Amino acid sequence: MTRRGTPLTASGPSGERVVALDALRGIAVAGIALMNVYIYALPPAGYFNPAAAGSEGLLDWIVWGLSFVFVEDKFRSLFAMLFGAGVAILLERARASGDVRPIRSHVFRMLVLFAIGAGHAILLANNDVLRLYAMAGLFVPLFLRLDPRKLLVAGGVLMAIHAIAGSVIAYQWITATPGTPSALLPAQIFGNDPAALDYARAIGIESFGERLHRRIFGFGAALETLIPGIPSALGTMLVGAGLWRIGLLKGEWPRARCFALARRMTLIALPPLVAFIAVDWRAGFSGAMVGPVALFWSLPFDLLLGVGYAALAMAVFSGHDSALRCVLAAAGRLSLTNYLLTSVVFALLFYSWGFGLFGTMSRSGAFAMALIPIALMLLWSPLWLARFRQGPFEWLWRGIARGRFGPIRR
Repeated sequence: MTRRGTPLTASGPSGERVVALDALRGIAVAGIALMNVYIYALPPAGYFNPAAAGSEGLLDWIVWGLSFVFVEDKFRSLFAMLFGAGVAILLERARASGDVRPIRSHVFRMLVLFAIGAGHAILLANNDVLRLYAMAGLFVPLFLRLDPRKLLVAGGVLMAIHAIAGSVIAYQWITATPGTPSALLPAQIFGNDPAALDYARAIGIESFGERLHRRIFGFGAALETLIPGIPSALGTMLVGAGLWRIGLLKGEWPRARCFALARRMTLIALPPLVAFIAVDWRAGFSGAMVGPVALFWSLPFDLLLGVGYAALAMAVFSGHDSALRCVLAAAGRLSLTNYLLTSVVFALLFYSWGFGLFGTMSRSGAFAMALIPIALMLLWSPLWLARFRQGPFEWLWRGIARGRFGPIRR
């Protein structure tokens, strides 16, 4: 009995690859680079708030607006959906092959992924999502006995719970008396609090040793901040599993149906997302408003637009071979490795032990820098797969989880 693949690389239940699904993974990991560049280039508040950092002219504000509507959390939602679909695929394949302990294998995969994410968070990216995916992914099998439509409903309910619970927190922030902890916290994390920004700029230029020490001893506190995100991440994964089960992510839908779903999701999601820009603007981009908009209220619509992106990509790439599809599919088959190597590239560009560009670039300049790791992953992925079966981190994840390593070379 074999257990091939990981939730980030899983092919069809019988082992055949759905090339359009791989291409969609490639789009997702490239899109995440467009989001994550701001974590490296700007103080953390600037990731959420254009008024806090990085907005030096009209172009920067335009880039922020377009990113907020079309990029921010859409590709992370897409990545999480594909992760959920990957979990469903692997468990379907395990049961079909007679694996009597598929849940144990799944738990091992999640534990190894958490360890990889922990190393990633400490060494490179404090905003690492792999830890969150591992924690949320543990719960996915509990829902996979549901039929596809109930999976989609369960995902929507979990996302609604996240938004409603977040609204309670938002109310406390928005109505807080100035000077109280409930007023200071969002200003420091999401606003333009001068002291908080000065501190962020100071740690942005710290040495590798200083950063390593801070992140090791702050690992537990950082992990606590991820726990509230488990319901929304799990909900997004369940939507992905449901989309696999109903055939969209298998490439079974006709193009017209895919285009119709993409159009419907776009029409539902875009008006609220544009409205949230106006909400932030009218609030003067205060942290008490920017935080809830980014973390709670926009997420359901980010998910819907992510579904639209998935439908559009499946319409374009299913059954239609092209050079672009092949290149994106190669990047998607190495999605874990490409996600991690993107962090390496950004660290070299922005951290003090690299070129030290942190805090020196505008938002639009940072956005342009994100094209570097995207170009690299599109160039190297096909070359790697011409000689190797898997990416290095995919091979590592699979091998540790299985307790044995297969050949990596072709």
